[in-house]
Amino acid sequence: MSTHTASQRYLSTRGGSYHFSFEEVVLKGLASDGGLFIPEEIPTLPDDWASKWQNLSFEDLAYEIFSSYISSSEIPPADLKDIIHRSYSTFRAKDVTPTITLDKEKNIHLLELFHGPTFAFKDVALQFLGNLFEYFLVRRNQNKSGRDREHLTVIGATSGDTGSAAIYGLRGKKDVSVFIMHPEGKVSPVQEAQMTTVLDANVHNLAVDGTFDDCQDFVKALFADPEINKTHRLAAVNSINWARILAQITYFFYSYFQLIKSESFLPASVVRFVVPTGNFGDILAGYFAKRMGLPAEKLVIATNENDILHRFWESGKYEKKKVHGRQAEGGLVEDGVKAHEDGVKETLSPAMDILVSSNFERLLWFLAYDVYSTSSDAVSQRRSQAGDHVRQWLNDLKTNGGFAVDSQILKKAQSDFASYRVSDEETIDTIKYIFNAGPSKSYVLDPHSAIGIAAALRSAEVAKPPSTHHISLATAHPAKFANAVELALPEQKEYFQKKVLPVEFKGLEDKPRRVSHAKKSEGWQGVRKIVIAEVEAELQAAEQDQ
Repeated sequence: MSTHTASQRYLSTRGGSYHFSFEEVVLKGLASDGGLFIPEEIPTLPDDWASKWQNLSFEDLAYEIFSSYISSSEIPPADLKDIIHRSYSTFRAKDVTPTITLDKEKNIHLLELFHGPTFAFKDVALQFLGNLFEYFLVRRNQNKSGRDREHLTVIGATSGDTGSAAIYGLRGKKDVSVFIMHPEGKVSPVQEAQMTTVLDANVHNLAVDGTFDDCQDFVKALFADPEINKTHRLAAVNSINWARILAQITYFFYSYFQLIKSESFLPASVVRFVVPTGNFGDILAGYFAKRMGLPAEKLVIATNENDILHRFWESGKYEKKKVHGRQAEGGLVEDGVKAHEDGVKETLSPAMDILVSSNFERLLWFLAYDVYSTSSDAVSQRRSQAGDHVRQWLNDLKTNGGFAVDSQILKKAQSDFASYRVSDEETIDTIKYIFNAGPSKSYVLDPHSAIGIAAALRSAEVAKPPSTHHISLATAHPAKFANAVELALPEQKEYFQKKVLPVEFKGLEDKPRRVSHAKKSEGWQGVRKIVIAEVEAELQAAEQDQ
């Protein structure tokens, strides 16, 4: 791949796969050694990047960033621009991801990421990923017909937003079948309706009588299964797919440029990004932006009571902390939660209710690479050693339920990140505070975005200098978690219905639905049966149409 720079070639975090192209990692999703794909190098920006980029539109900025990670020999510039345009023309906001100021005194800003088709931040990545899948398949299937055509079987798990965003990104796409598993009764009614009311023939919803982690385990088992991989080309839409992280880098740069043009941003000002996160994908995109050269003073992790990430940054220990029975209960059944048998604490922010963060190993690889080797070592040796460390840590997680890193790794992690843990009580208080006291009077936060703002308010108390600006990411529209909002603002039901609830949500739950059921007792093999049967039915229907 002489036409590719190091940042346009990819390797696995566990050391078993090297020199993959962008197309290969997008279509593969997960490396065959179980690791996640990362670029061999993070590109550094030219000295004049800020002056060149600061007035670009969101689409043009995305093109500049994506070009650093995608060789023009794989996707020619005109094609990449077209994919980007088709991905973001579906957004309701002209700026795609606008930034608003919530608190002028404390310099707290909100980056609204919910203007896409499903009203969640995941649309930014999944509209792009859906178009990428289609682009690669159309190219591969030129002059092919019938069973000679390559067919992509996309498999994902969701605790809510990923599923609907993936479905809206892939519905009706040629030569693609999409299977999304969700834990039955454990996603919000709006999220469930968004997924199950899409009746396109290539969309398949599977309700699993288990937890989100069961769904995630089934996905991983299918990707590791030699049998289905011989007959089907599987692809991933969860944030294990590198294209999702790549797509999210754009809005960190875009919001920074929006901020520095404001009057309140002074020459001495610094920026912190605050990200409510469970699986670590969104804030990892911020880490890539920072490593590329974006002047973010800190990336602030905001967790709910499922705080494995916060505990790691406090102690260097990454350990599952299971809670059961009364201790696990919380959140609202109406917003899609029930206590998990596997030990997750249920909260008002169910999209962040996880035991382990699936993207964290990408950061671990870079930490190991930076800390455990020097620039005098051969690059191939450094990469291999980093993979060995990650593999050992992840093995310990699997066998012992956790691992600890040494002080050097922790210190390196703390140099880029800070973290806060936010309780359900603080989440409710923050929704109330912003609605009643914020300068943007009557602004309604969803519970996940409220976790980010709660962390931003706490970070603002300790940040130096006082001219620190916080950009907090708003990851979902409040109507997606209306019951938590109502709990915080019980007197505002009428206001919410009239002023906040999008027209697209009205009557959504009454539309016809299509969903299959998968039993946890039948395991991933039961899901495999469903997938094989449904793909076969689609292929037969396609043959009849030809």
